[in-house]
Amino acid sequence: MPRWRLLAAAAAFTAYALISWALMARWPASPWAVAALFGPLLVPLLVAGIVKRHVPSLAGVVALVALLAAVLYRGGADVNRLYVLQHAGIHALMGWGFAITLRPGCTPLITMMAERIHRDFTPAMRDYTRWLTGLWVLYFVAMIGVSFALYLLAPWTWWAFYCSVLTPLAAMLFFVAEYGLRYWRHPEFERVSLAQVVQAWRATGR
Repeated sequence: MPRWRLLAAAAAFTAYALISWALMARWPASPWAVAALFGPLLVPLLVAGIVKRHVPSLAGVVALVALLAAVLYRGGADVNRLYVLQHAGIHALMGWGFAITLRPGCTPLITMMAERIHRDFTPAMRDYTRWLTGLWVLYFVAMIGVSFALYLLAPWTWWAFYCSVLTPLAAMLFFVAEYGLRYWRHPEFERVSLAQVVQAWRATGR
């Protein structure tokens, strides 16, 4: 991908994060805030449901929209709690998706992805990718724990900043740190592109 596209994507992502933080911190019950924060979740689900004619996806969209409308109608702290539950729910689903592949007899998720990308896959690489799958599970659990702690103990603006800005930043830092660790401990790993990683993720069916 050309550098200008990367810079444009980074700028757009940064702007979205800051706007989401401002809306959530100052006007959490505003329809604009709800649209900005739940839109990226609802729109892909709706499109996928229509394209694939997947009734459960469409039903989920309708149910979530109805829930949002009811919460907005009531207002108050219910809106804040909904944001917290959304944040925790997404991380819990991601964590479960990784954790379930660590069961005996299953192939860990990152191992499954790495096998699709790397031609030579050594036992050491298999052990590392299994360990990394477990580390991602701990990461998702930790993010939920920090979220609940901030919600219960800190001002709402702190939690809003954590959700909108620090959460994606933490994920990016985790990726960068793991990238350096991977090639330091296992230089035999071939360099792969982000597109290859995305294709391997899609191939797992998750």
